Amino acid sequence: MRRIEVGAGGTAGAPPYAVTVGPGLLDTLEVPQRHVALIHPEDLPPEFVARVQARLRPVVTVAVPARDDCKTLAVMAGVLSRLAAAAIPRDGAVVGLGGGAATDLAGFVAASYLRGVAFYTLPTTLLGMVDAAVGGKTGVNLPEGKNLVGAFWPPRAVWCDTDTLATLPPAVFREGAAEAFKHGLIRDPSLLARVLDPGFRPGGALLEGTLADAIVVKAGVVTRDLTEQGERAFLNFGHTLAHALEAVTDHAISHGEAVAYGMHYAARLSRALNPSELGGADLTGHTLDFLRWQRPTPLPPLTYDAVAPYMARDKKADAQGVRFVLLRGLAQPYLARVPEDVLRAEFGGWLEDVRRTLPLAAP
Repeated sequence: MRRIEVGAGGTAGAPPYAVTVGPGLLDTLEVPQRHVALIHPEDLPPEFVARVQARLRPVVTVAVPARDDCKTLAVMAGVLSRLAAAAIPRDGAVVGLGGGAATDLAGFVAASYLRGVAFYTLPTTLLGMVDAAVGGKTGVNLPEGKNLVGAFWPPRAVWCDTDTLATLPPAVFREGAAEAFKHGLIRDPSLLARVLDPGFRPGGALLEGTLADAIVVKAGVVTRDLTEQGERAFLNFGHTLAHALEAVTDHAISHGEAVAYGMHYAARLSRALNPSELGGADLTGHTLDFLRWQRPTPLPPLTYDAVAPYMARDKKADAQGVRFVLLRGLAQPYLARVPEDVLRAEFGGWLEDVRRTLPLAAP
């Protein structure tokens, strides 16, 4: 079992909290609040819900739509009404149980209800553990783009029960590995080979250690930069195209799959802007290796003009336009504006790479 401190000694000003990684945590967790609202996706194994209910005795339990279908203002309004009807007080708590979408919603509910109540999260997917549960970003989507409404609201504690990962379909586990692989590209290259190793799987010898080390990367970044004034933006490597792919396909491409596709596009852009850097060729090799391993959902027919408006609304954009997280080499991230002609040309090259690497992708 590993315990990772987030925020301790940092400059962000938020209270520190711990992320605990290990088996059996659903049966040992505790919160001090007496009035608890439990939020979970409707497709979560009932056993998980029952085990948490037995520990926390929630005043109200709210099931929400699965995956990103829960991340809407309409769903959020319904959840807030349920908490108000249950008279959850200011010294109560919201507990988010499930994947990253459900915990994103639960955190935003906690940040908004009575202008803020305590929040705890129990991610049950690899994607949720590595990314969504750590760092305090909460929010919902709009038709115009992903995560455009939200708040920074760090949890009081995070419990990553690795036993829950055994229930995931292999494709969903591989989807979640995208964020761990990304952490290897931007900060800890030792993660790259471990993520692709057969021992990195539910019950595998490399699962807990690799998962914990990937969380350490994000914990360090958000400790130093909670509200994304600088370094935290590097965690969005691959996400500018990823969020556009999610939107343009109406989430037929899942988040982790979109990140895998987006990382390769960002690697190509990195190589285009730094042609003399030997790391550029290595970067594209690494991202293609991950695509082969993950085997994401095939892409529909796409054009640059279809995804460009969504990339323009990316949250890293400012008054001067969109910015991309790029790499000068492994663990050397930076922010850059990329000329339009380079974006368009590399999009075409990216599509060709994907089609050669993943024969099932649509022509």
